[in-house]
Amino acid sequence: MTPPAGAAHDGGVTEADGSALAPAARARRRVTPGGVAAALFGAALFALTIQRTGLKVILEGLHDVGWGFLLIVALSGARLLVRAWAWTLCTEGEPGLRVRDTFPAFLTGDALGNLTPLGLFASEATKAVYVRHRVPLMTAISGLTIENLIYTLSVAVVIAGGTVALLLDFTVSERLRLSFLIALGGMVALVAVCAWIIGRQVKVMTGLIHWLHQRSLAPHALAGRLEKLRALEDTVYGFHRRHPLRLAVVVVLEAAYHAAGVAEVYLTLSFLGYPPSLLQAFILETANRLTNVLFKFVPMRLGVDEVGSGALMTMIDYPAPNAATLGVTLALVRKVRMLVWTAAGVFFLARRGFSTNAASRP
Repeated sequence: MTPPAGAAHDGGVTEADGSALAPAARARRRVTPGGVAAALFGAALFALTIQRTGLKVILEGLHDVGWGFLLIVALSGARLLVRAWAWTLCTEGEPGLRVRDTFPAFLTGDALGNLTPLGLFASEATKAVYVRHRVPLMTAISGLTIENLIYTLSVAVVIAGGTVALLLDFTVSERLRLSFLIALGGMVALVAVCAWIIGRQVKVMTGLIHWLHQRSLAPHALAGRLEKLRALEDTVYGFHRRHPLRLAVVVVLEAAYHAAGVAEVYLTLSFLGYPPSLLQAFILETANRLTNVLFKFVPMRLGVDEVGSGALMTMIDYPAPNAATLGVTLALVRKVRMLVWTAAGVFFLARRGFSTNAASRP
């Protein structure tokens, strides 16, 4: 079978005409002015984030958890590895993606997503472009879209479960209770709407673009790619019928991702000297997921995570002399381990480099 354009072939990369690029040619394409600029940009943002967080604060957080920080970093890395594995399972075609392709892509995408206000726009586009040496861009995007859809639904379930646990087991003010009930309703509605869209295979994206194009409101670049976008939607909607076993494994992996998040909270607070109950750890991780959803546009969630964790620790009657301070320390430790993996993502970005011409090809 003839490999698709842009796919790996006998250790090389093939163009649309099937000709293999020599290793030297591939190297020349990797090291580009755009790649150097992207790497320098990421490094500058990383340094700025450290400056804003405060080196002293970072060192204090590391000192509080001691050697346990290494275990926290390893556990958070395992969580990223789990999602990278899920992406490989959601990607169809031959040659397929491997974890050694998707893991650095995840690190690189998350690094730019964490460091810039562009959030998901920078993160997901970077991941897809990063693996383009292995699979065609649309193949990477379809697999990434499927994984993100399953992950988003799992996040909605986790947030809903944490909200119910908080409302049933702890006393909150009427105003907060109303806010939590609204959030719970939103999560339930999201799951219901997604299930309806997938079940009925409603072409939301292409339908909207087609409607805008008829009124001369859609960008010509998008309107010209309607057929490819329809094929993308068909691939996403039909995945559960074509690969039911893969879907089950991906769901298990996403559940493992969230379980590891709860374990990370439990270990962090234990290293700080105040181990939580599993229910408290679950609620705190739920709040972290919600913060990531609502404030994805805030680079590194600077300030937001600290305030939210501190307030929630007080709300759940955490048995510590100064629960609010402990919550802030939890958020800081989380931020430091995020910086570690962000630094790894910047490293992979610098190592790979991006060609602006390659990124713009359909």
